[in-house]
Amino acid sequence: MSRPPLAREKVLDAFEALLVAEGERAATMDATARGAGVSKGGLLYHFASKDALEAGIVERLRALVDEDVAAMTAAPEGAVAHYLYSSVMENDPLDRAILATSRLAQGGNHTAADALRDVREKWADAIRPHAHNETALDLVMLVGDGLYFNNALSGGSIPGPVPRGAAMDALVALVQRAIRS
Repeated sequence: MSRPPLAREKVLDAFEALLVAEGERAATMDATARGAGVSKGGLLYHFASKDALEAGIVERLRALVDEDVAAMTAAPEGAVAHYLYSSVMENDPLDRAILATSRLAQGGNHTAADALRDVREKWADAIRPHAHNETALDLVMLVGDGLYFNNALSGGSIPGPVPRGAAMDALVALVQRAIRS
């Protein structure tokens, strides 16, 4: 697969940043062009409409999730451990794409909402062979959700626990034992 042009990625980066920082209503075509440092014509060359920008974010998310699932299935520590460790947000491209797509879904974009459901299902499909039943799979997914949620709140007024180092290793080991029994 060939890489998209740098200018196109710069525009998507700007749109994504606006979505994450200010929400769907603030992520206008004009604000995106300013954020990307391109003219409105330059933006329109790559994305003819806001719908096209939104589709670009969803496409980016899907590609990043496919990379993540490939990494999960190939991870030496195993898919479950990889999923749990990566559930602690690092503000990496996947985290930003998830947040941006979530903002679109919150604004009523059904394609974005469907993409988020698809992401969750892809992760579940990668973990399912390592869990002895659907309840064990639910445990892994819910622990991952909790880690992600608490980490997202860590800078806010309601911080939750986000284990690090040995504490995270112990949590991963506990979950792995629980899903095998």
